[in-house]
Amino acid sequence: MLSTASQVIRCKGSTPTENGGSPEILFTSLCHTDVYFWEAKGQNPVFPRILGHEARGIVESVGEGATDLEPGDHGNAKNVLTANRRKATCVISSESTLTGDEYTVTHVGCVAKINPLAPLDKVCVLSCGISTGLGATLNVAKPKKGSSVAVFGLGAVGLAAAEGARIAGASRIIRVDVNSSRFEHAKKFGVTEFVNPKERKKPVQEVIAEMTDGGVDRSIECTRNIDAMISAFECVHDGWGVAVLVGVPHKDAVFKTHPVNLLNKRTLKGTFFGNYKPRSDLPSVVEKYMNKELELEKFITHEVPFAEINKAFDYMLKGEGLRCIIRMD
Repeated sequence: MLSTASQVIRCKGSTPTENGGSPEILFTSLCHTDVYFWEAKGQNPVFPRILGHEARGIVESVGEGATDLEPGDHGNAKNVLTANRRKATCVISSESTLTGDEYTVTHVGCVAKINPLAPLDKVCVLSCGISTGLGATLNVAKPKKGSSVAVFGLGAVGLAAAEGARIAGASRIIRVDVNSSRFEHAKKFGVTEFVNPKERKKPVQEVIAEMTDGGVDRSIECTRNIDAMISAFECVHDGWGVAVLVGVPHKDAVFKTHPVNLLNKRTLKGTFFGNYKPRSDLPSVVEKYMNKELELEKFITHEVPFAEINKAFDYMLKGEGLRCIIRMD
């Protein structure tokens, strides 16, 4: 046990190397991926680890070769960092970026310039979960106007997938979740129907097939549960149905389905970060928010100072919130 256990350690900050940037973090939000890496369920544990990859801050300096970023730029990316012309604004986006601290050093590939008018404490949530769910629908599932969509999971990523279905003009958005109390809130994201598998005697894929005359046009799985992944695939319609897997399952999980489900022309896809490219695509997602096409405020349920970060973890672990903004003050 280190003598510094449970104590604040003060150290000298690192300067950015070639193609790197060093931002001061102003806001970060907690993503379930942080809990995933904290619990080390999907990979070999590596500690100590600085969590955080949804942040926004001020670019203090850049390294040699970082020609697309300079102190004074507005930006956004996955694992978010921000800055404006007087103090560069950007968003940092990448699971390898550490934003649970006041300063970080990152590769410029994790930083994208964004609209300087975008509010610092809102667009940081676009650095991972919200964009992942939104992109899984808009970029991968690609539902047509008037189509039916099933979304498995009512967390922030799942609700973002539903938001994408709403934006795409889906006529039916069916949410699948084991917590029935979440349905009323889900209506704000365009959800029209709700199915709780625990309240049904049949497998949920059979229930959805009966509800939709053979299956939904598109499904998006956002739970990390392998059984939900199988149900999401098997609930889409023969011939044209597309299922998209978003959740990261346990490392020992095995996906099993009958080969006939593939022979019948169901399509199974997977996605990371909703198929968005942080530097080139996140600015356009920010514009969806600025143009009021995408509503970010309904995803933000709590805000705490960094000193109370454990509260943010409690909200997430208890399912009491979607996104908690952490002020680095």
